[in-house]
Amino acid sequence: MLIPKEWNDFELIDASCGEKLERWGKYYLLRPDPQIIWDNGSLIDKYNNINARYIRSNKGGGYWEELKNIPGSWVVNYKDLSFNIKRMGFKHTGLFPEQAVNWDFMMDKIKRSNRDIKVLNLFAYTGGATVACLC
Repeated sequence: MLIPKEWNDFELIDASCGEKLERWGKYYLLRPDPQIIWDNGSLIDKYNNINARYIRSNKGGGYWEELKNIPGSWVVNYKDLSFNIKRMGFKHTGLFPEQAVNWDFMMDKIKRSNRDIKVLNLFAYTGGATVACLC
């Protein structure tokens, strides 16, 4: 597994009991993640710096609970790339930061090609790869 190591504006802080605590710029979000099956204690009880927490509904979907002041959207950077982050209605933020290793791969291949490149991005859900290919 490749792990992006050059993020300054994103960090996975902790994970426990189906939730993960992440830092997105200067804001801390607690989001559900069903792959986190271990018990490392209650994250909401362990950390007092959480800005927002996504609460799942038992009927599907859910909502963001604002715990501390947080804007509707903000910018995070990865290297020379800038992304607008927004709390979406289904626990996401509009970006998958773990994909940065793929952005690095694409940027490197394009820069080393020494020619014009056309890219068809079939995973354009967040646009991260598309933005990376433009650099």
